[in-house]
Amino acid sequence: MNILGLETSCDETAVALLQVQGDNFVLPINLVSSQINLHQKYGGVVPEVAARAHVETIFPLLQESGLAADGSGVDVIAVTGGPGLLPALRIGLETAKALAFAWHKPLVAVNHLEGHIYSPWLSAIKPSFPALALIVSGGHTEIVLVKDHLNYQIVGATRDDAAGEAFDKVAKLLGLGYPGGPAIAQQAQLGDPASIPFPRPMSDSGDFDFSFSGLKTAVAVYLKQHPEAPVADVAASFQQAAVDILVQKTLAAVKKFQPQALILGGGVSANLHLRKTLGESLTARHPAITYHVPNLEFTGDNAAMIAAAGYFHAQAKRFVNPVTLIASPNLRLK
Repeated sequence: MNILGLETSCDETAVALLQVQGDNFVLPINLVSSQINLHQKYGGVVPEVAARAHVETIFPLLQESGLAADGSGVDVIAVTGGPGLLPALRIGLETAKALAFAWHKPLVAVNHLEGHIYSPWLSAIKPSFPALALIVSGGHTEIVLVKDHLNYQIVGATRDDAAGEAFDKVAKLLGLGYPGGPAIAQQAQLGDPASIPFPRPMSDSGDFDFSFSGLKTAVAVYLKQHPEAPVADVAASFQQAAVDILVQKTLAAVKKFQPQALILGGGVSANLHLRKTLGESLTARHPAITYHVPNLEFTGDNAAMIAAAGYFHAQAKRFVNPVTLIASPNLRLK
């Protein structure tokens, strides 16, 4: 089966073609156009600016992909239906709907977070079920129990800021610019992670939920009291606190639900300290549970992961009607 994936939920325009035969997932086409340079001057993503850029980019990307004009070679079209920025989501959806009509192809709508869960399927070794997924991005921080394909239960989530949002806000406090995640990680390599005892919010809450707004506030207060504090030490100490929270909550969920596999996904999964710490902690406590992280190229928003999730929607015949399909900016996993 050949699945065309389209992704425009935020500030990346992405097109991918995924070929699936049995357990073999081959990606002959994987194109991503980032808008980071466009949004840097605003210090964050502006929805209307993102949507205009998607309009200008998505059809040139489709042309660059080399796909046949009549859609031959495509069996199914998969598109992100939500969550995300409404103006941005609409561009991908309307493009997918137009192609589905023109090519007479079935259409599936994929939850963006679902795409992050399925990103490890783009690697050779696939997770087994039940699996537990930690999804960490700029807009979401969730622990999801994946009982089987397309069967999800959210067991933990942030009550305020997402982890990636906290990274961006702390980077802004430190004058590191946007996007904040890579900037914090780079500075953290030069600092002492034990130099500043930032709090680990909700570490004793007894559940699997997160809170990052208090950690961000603690950094802001510290910088106000210590304006000459070394940026690298603040970045390293903040990163360590955030990673500690993520690892602690995830391993607590692993202990309760006893999955066969642990999946790490989302934009913050590109953070090497998080990838390493979570993997080492899992191996030390639960050596029988396999650990799956996407290749770095699949940590950010991309259409390959949307196509991967879309394949399983197509297998389950969860096709959608292009006429009634609308963008769902607050779509939840279910």
